[in-house]
Amino acid sequence: MDYVGRPLLACLFVALLWLQWRFPLRRQHFSMLHRLVRNFVLSIPGFAIVRLAMLPIPIAVALWAQDRRIGLLNWLPLPGWATAIVTFLLMDYAYWWWHWANHMIPIFWRFHNVHHTDLDLDVSTAARFHFGEMIFSIGFLSLAVTLFGITPVMLVVFFITFEAATLFHHSNWRLPIKLERILNLIIVTPRMHGIHHSIVQRE
Repeated sequence: MDYVGRPLLACLFVALLWLQWRFPLRRQHFSMLHRLVRNFVLSIPGFAIVRLAMLPIPIAVALWAQDRRIGLLNWLPLPGWATAIVTFLLMDYAYWWWHWANHMIPIFWRFHNVHHTDLDLDVSTAARFHFGEMIFSIGFLSLAVTLFGITPVMLVVFFITFEAATLFHHSNWRLPIKLERILNLIIVTPRMHGIHHSIVQRE
């Protein structure tokens, strides 16, 4: 993750930063520098937890489960390509429920609300998470890995893909509307996710 994933995600962040500056989707209240400083200061504890525990602990759990043949995918005789597809489907579905829980369960929402109080939704919002939410996420991720039997390698691949998608759909990049309508069929896009963050009730 450190040698491959982080450089890739850093390059994607810079690219999206430029794209949202060049092709903005929404009018922003604050300057780009102000947003970057504010959101990264808020995210420093979260980054520390991600670096020290968010991925290392679930990877250790995945190794433990793999050694003991625990979890759904450890019981199914699937070829590698099928295992990869099922991994992504299961983890994406699990994260949908985790996101639902962060909105519907009061104690989780108290932490997740930090992410939603950003007045200017842009790529830096993808880093704006309370460290308390990160700590709860470690438990969720470890449980999902154990139940589904996710391998350590596939966990890293999924995590990199998930983080890349998070950067993309939080960005303020205005895609051509025809392209966005096509992409909306398979992934979450900036305009679509902007509705999720909207404070306008009818949206």
